[in-house]
Amino acid sequence: MDKIKRFIDCYIPTETCNLRCHYCYITQKRKFNTKLVALSHTPEEIRKALSRNRLGGVCLINMCAGGETLLSHDILPVIQKLLCEGHYVSVVTNGTLTQRFHEIAGWPEELLRHLFFKFSFHYLELKRREWIDKFFENVYSVRDAGASFTVEITPSDELIPYIDEVKKTCYEYLGTLCHVTIARDDRTDGIDILSCHPLDEYKKIWGQFVSPLFDFKTTIFYKKRKEFCYAGDWSLNLNLETGRVAQCYRCKELDNIYRSPDELLRVGAVGYNCPLPHCYNGHALIALGVIPELEAPTYAEERNRICIDGTEWLQPEMKAFMSSKLYESNKEYSKLRKMMIILKSRVARVSVLKTRVWEILRRIKIWQQD
Repeated sequence: MDKIKRFIDCYIPTETCNLRCHYCYITQKRKFNTKLVALSHTPEEIRKALSRNRLGGVCLINMCAGGETLLSHDILPVIQKLLCEGHYVSVVTNGTLTQRFHEIAGWPEELLRHLFFKFSFHYLELKRREWIDKFFENVYSVRDAGASFTVEITPSDELIPYIDEVKKTCYEYLGTLCHVTIARDDRTDGIDILSCHPLDEYKKIWGQFVSPLFDFKTTIFYKKRKEFCYAGDWSLNLNLETGRVAQCYRCKELDNIYRSPDELLRVGAVGYNCPLPHCYNGHALIALGVIPELEAPTYAEERNRICIDGTEWLQPEMKAFMSSKLYESNKEYSKLRKMMIILKSRVARVSVLKTRVWEILRRIKIWQQD
């Protein structure tokens, strides 16, 4: 049975979409454009840059664009090559591009068993465009072909009057309820919940979906992580176009996958130095095990559902893989190595402070001369 070695979160710099959801962070930051980004590296180059030998084993690679991931014509060949390399691939999609799913359904079964779709159920937009049937037909397409999937909805305030309607639709098409994530406001320094409701009320409203994904996310949202975190080693953030590899969100750059692809990647854990106000994507990172001391459900438990007919959203191989933890395939750092990370962090902070002081003194000197 395969166990996860690393979690690679790949960003695809396509910032356009065929939907316009009010809660989308691209919409919030007014970053939508109509240009599809063509990847400047071939699928073969990307496969080599992310080979199992280079990464140390079998990885879970998440593919997500700023807009709709599958709009880019370059993505399917890349996904296929990464599956051929032996990795497990997760794809975030709004589930509306029927032709893409028909193409994927024709792939070899051994590849589809390692493929997982995170279908974002944008109910109000799908209803407005009369695409709900199309959305679920595309879910059925990949399910029947042998891939795994999950269906999750973003719990926005505008959707509250439609909750009963959403639940009825889910039972009709899926035989179970969809999962629930958390709508976040990326415009705020604290990365707050995008809602006028306080957290306790928000939990009560959306808890009726009985979603392990939502339930776990609400336990870690707004909690600053102070434990030693292995993001930057056991997990990595990657811009698939530029090749930039960073420790995590808002963290330092470590390497570039397209530079010296025959060499191992430079890695280094965040440690105790997480710059985020809270681990808003901890439903993946923490569940997969980047902080070994924290108890968390498995990623499979968060993503799977058992339907009325007894079928499951996760196929057996994917379910087993998502049930593994990163600390089962990686060694924790020694006390000495952890101490070195702390010292480097303190030296870096002193250096930044020194630079700022000198800049202030320089400006004072200029002001006095004027």
